[in-house]
Amino acid sequence: MRREKGKRKGERRADAGDSKGKGDSAEMRGCEGRHAAALRALIAAVLAVCALPLAAQMSVSHPGRKSTALKMDEASLIVNSELQQDVLVSWLSDHCFQCLFQPLGLVPAQPIPGTPSSAAFVLSSQHPLTLQLNSSTGNQELCRVAFHFGEQGNYSLWVKNDNESVRASCSIVTDKEPVNSYLPILVAVLVYAGLCILVAAGRTVMGLDVVRNLCCLGNTMEMDRLVNSELGSPSRTVDSSYELPATPPTPSTRLRSLDTFRGLALVIMIFVNYGGGRYWFFRHESWNGLTVADLVFPWFVFIMGTSIALSLNSALRRGSRRSGILGKALWRSVQLFVLGVLVINPNYCQGPLSWDTLRIPGVLQRLSISYLAVVALHLMRFGTRTDGQDSDGRWSSLQDILPYWPAWLCVVVLETIWLCLTFLLPVPDCPLGYLGPGGIGDFGQYPNCTGGAAGLIDRWLLGEKHIYQTPSSRVLYQSQMPYDPEGVLGSINSVVMAFLGLQAGKIIFHFKDQHSKIMSRFAIWGFILGIISAILTKCSKEYGFIPVNKNLWSLSYITTLSCFAFVILFFVYYTVDVVKFWSGAPFFYPGMNSILVYVGHEVFQSYFPFRWKMWNSQSHAEHLTQNLVATSIWVLISYLLYRKKIFWKI
Repeated sequence: MRREKGKRKGERRADAGDSKGKGDSAEMRGCEGRHAAALRALIAAVLAVCALPLAAQMSVSHPGRKSTALKMDEASLIVNSELQQDVLVSWLSDHCFQCLFQPLGLVPAQPIPGTPSSAAFVLSSQHPLTLQLNSSTGNQELCRVAFHFGEQGNYSLWVKNDNESVRASCSIVTDKEPVNSYLPILVAVLVYAGLCILVAAGRTVMGLDVVRNLCCLGNTMEMDRLVNSELGSPSRTVDSSYELPATPPTPSTRLRSLDTFRGLALVIMIFVNYGGGRYWFFRHESWNGLTVADLVFPWFVFIMGTSIALSLNSALRRGSRRSGILGKALWRSVQLFVLGVLVINPNYCQGPLSWDTLRIPGVLQRLSISYLAVVALHLMRFGTRTDGQDSDGRWSSLQDILPYWPAWLCVVVLETIWLCLTFLLPVPDCPLGYLGPGGIGDFGQYPNCTGGAAGLIDRWLLGEKHIYQTPSSRVLYQSQMPYDPEGVLGSINSVVMAFLGLQAGKIIFHFKDQHSKIMSRFAIWGFILGIISAILTKCSKEYGFIPVNKNLWSLSYITTLSCFAFVILFFVYYTVDVVKFWSGAPFFYPGMNSILVYVGHEVFQSYFPFRWKMWNSQSHAEHLTQNLVATSIWVLISYLLYRKKIFWKI
């Protein structure tokens, strides 16, 4: 009896405690709501510009049913069924090409006539989805609905009998409007645009004679030095030192447009590597297609090839031996490769490296291979003239191509090897020439064929444990095989990409100070590569001969990105080095110290101030704020290093 009384007392206390806890919880939520605006204002004050997107994403309470706690890129769906049978709900992302429907859950039959049964589900809001409802007994399709759910929105799917058909009638109702998850991006763009306008206006005002005299009290020479510093006086002469790209001793001897383009690619790379606000288009594409994250690495390879052309031609003009140049390039490539292995295997901070799971391929490794190969190809120049001028005036318009025909022949051979291995190498249990993601793609027929020949070669040469274990295809296509996007076979096309960048450098070298000829050739090469890409892809994402694919580094991928690179270089060269409308800031500074900035952002990405604990880790706004702050800090670091004339050479 005492135990029963004690138990009842304990239950009453628990009920009272629950009621009190609910009251406290409501009070806390009220306090949080009252202080939310103050917190956002404080964040904006501390983080200045980059924190402003944080205030752009706020959820608004709506009357109605109780909201489900949702994460980023998620929506809540309640399926209400008035059918007298169990209903199986399946889903399929429109972004998943030729995929199988995946089971979502079961909605029980209507328990009482007039009272619908219901089941709650959480869905992805990144891409449009197709929902399929089947009867659980005969697996007969009852209805199919295509809908793009909004982030953190609440929806209801009503399933009713259709008296005129054996199928059911389905309709989706929005119970709670989704949040605008893209508003922080708009705020960030406006803030950075405003900063650029303020800086430009400030420089204009400081350049006025009245202001200069007031500030410097007649010391005009000092003000001239400040106003006409490297921030606003770009240099456009060709690099005269043979160094690894982006590591010069004297900034005044470089084409600013090349460092600006390299810095632009590097800044975007840092931003997407840090998370890109957790937006799907700032991450790598699952398989075929392009996102922002898929653009930057090939551009970095391209501009490396451009710098190689200028550096090598300058070294040859100074009388350097080709064997000596090749030896230096080999040593630099080895250094880059070893550095890359250390960067992508950070367990050395916690003890000895684990050789059993050591990943071998990586970004710096790919750069080192491409660098060495392109240096060797460029040294194959037919002839001995190194002054940038062709002796025969009849062929002067092709002086950037004809003397290098042995290198072009090698590139054709390399690309032929890639095509033969990709489309003719037999892969066990896979169709010949398979380019798919495996998993549930291709209707689940080839689940272990991720990457086709490229995946097979990596697993055969390097071993499954020494390549990337979580490829981008794992999330959407649910592939289980390890696959490395920086693998062996893709390195061939990386060399070709760098060689196309080398061609841009040869154009600049052979047509020095002839801006119209340089820009016209950039435009012609961009047009030719664009036509090749259109033919290879049939202007489609999935149905081309060779789809654009970053994981495979497919031929159409490098022609498409090279086309973009020539077009961007056209505009950057014109604005920075021809009309000098833009100094290249702020991208110029990380472009001058690219290796240091890249390695630094990889090593310190988990440390403050590049990362901190968030109030709401399921907010795009907070992630975007953090990633923009981290990226801006690296730009600031590169600027300070530039002012101190500190450049990291390899």
